[in-house]
Amino acid sequence: MAAYVISDLEPRDEALLAEYRRLAQESIARHGGRYLARGGEILPVEGGWTPRQIVIVEFPSMEAAKGWYGSPDYAKALEVRHRGALERRLIFVEGVPT
Repeated sequence: MAAYVISDLEPRDEALLAEYRRLAQESIARHGGRYLARGGEILPVEGGWTPRQIVIVEFPSMEAAKGWYGSPDYAKALEVRHRGALERRLIFVEGVPT
């Protein structure tokens, strides 16, 4: 069953963000993930949620998503993020059986 990694981002440093994106994209692909949404238009409809950027990545399973997040190759991207590339709220959501 697919799993989704949903990020609510606030960019901080454009140069670091470009490096983070490159490293994250490479690691996501290596772990079987694919982008479903990345930085497109956001239209708040209900509630008070007003994110600046949303990224949604699909993985084949929750195990694959967790494996990606804990992997040594994604650790390189996380190090760049922690240096100030962006602030983020992140959740993993399991999909429904097909």
